[in-house]
Amino acid sequence: MLNRRTFGTLLAGAAAWGDARAAGTTLPFYASAGPELDLYALDVGAASLAHRGSVTLPANVQYAWPHPSLKYLYVIASNGQPGSGPMGATGSDKNHYAIAYRIGPDGTLTQHGKPAVLPVRPLHASVDHEGAYLLIAYNRPSMVTVHRLRPDGSIGEEVKQTHNPDFGIYAHQVRATPLNKTVTLCSRGNDPTATKPEDPGHIEVFGFQDGQLSNLETIFPGNSGLGFGPRHLDFHPTAPFVYVSLERENALYVFGLKPDGTMTPQPLFKRSTLIDPDGKAKHPGQGAGPIHCHPNGKFVYQTNRGSGTIAGPDGKKVWNGGENSVVVWSIDQATGEPTRIQNAPAHGFELRTFTMDPAGKVLIAASTTPMLVNEGGTLSTVSAGLSIFRIGDDGKLSFARKADIDTAKGVQFWCGLLNMP
Repeated sequence: MLNRRTFGTLLAGAAAWGDARAAGTTLPFYASAGPELDLYALDVGAASLAHRGSVTLPANVQYAWPHPSLKYLYVIASNGQPGSGPMGATGSDKNHYAIAYRIGPDGTLTQHGKPAVLPVRPLHASVDHEGAYLLIAYNRPSMVTVHRLRPDGSIGEEVKQTHNPDFGIYAHQVRATPLNKTVTLCSRGNDPTATKPEDPGHIEVFGFQDGQLSNLETIFPGNSGLGFGPRHLDFHPTAPFVYVSLERENALYVFGLKPDGTMTPQPLFKRSTLIDPDGKAKHPGQGAGPIHCHPNGKFVYQTNRGSGTIAGPDGKKVWNGGENSVVVWSIDQATGEPTRIQNAPAHGFELRTFTMDPAGKVLIAASTTPMLVNEGGTLSTVSAGLSIFRIGDDGKLSFARKADIDTAKGVQFWCGLLNMP
């Protein structure tokens, strides 16, 4: 449960965001390109961004997550980019890091304390709701580490796990459940190949006490985990529902969240994210991306990512026609049932991360890399960038503008606001 100290901290942070909105001021927004983490000022009313500066990490940014107080930002970094998926500039530093930054009143980042050196490339990080622990997920090998956070917000020692927890295959996202009783881990598994059978996917639910993780429940519909590739999940802000993005199946599953922090063993609802349900078979490389609930809980947003390529003119690799979009789901508040109401064109390729402002008026999605497109024999390049959408009262998205991003330094792997990574 949240204690009085944590509740006061969260209340103060929320008040600061509320004051900023009421005053019509801008909000700090961050996006990465390789090892560079850029600060922008987001004008919510104008749905526009203005660049304000940057910090450079020793390796490529992988993910970031704010402290509940909104005073610190924790960034994980590594040059160990995967052999599959979008690639970019790497770098000579072979270490892997978690770095704390103090957040200034204008969003400026200043390194805070010494970086923690991590064992392998980290993929995802989050902070528990008490602001006491930094949780980090790694895909190869699949595992989670827990670091204590000191009272001053700096990163402390790793908590050595004593329960030998099972982390599944290809861990992709780790998060504390809303009451901080348990921790969830999306382990995506892997599709079969010509030489290797499918690796099953799971959602692991861990007991969480004093930084120790203990296996409490394994979610694998069908009792095998085959055909179940959870990438990310998000929790409804007020109701007991969990929304899970299945990368390998291009699907949304909805589970119930129990008072003890465990989940219903089988999904309450299943939905395809694609306009063409057979899109993955037709366009290899198709997958679903991250997922976030709207702050009012009435809508859920999820991305489709289609960055597969085929041979084009002169042997150049061009886009194979997969779907790139932001899916908008309307949510029944009594049952949690999702109804797809829009697949908004992405205006970019491979939307790996996106975020919304605290009032839920603007959504910004980051496309990772440029893509060569063949339109009637004419080749053109669609740049990586930040696609900015206005969010209507009905939850639907209207495209406002795109900020093109130069990814010569590396892929745009993460973007976020302080209220929602």
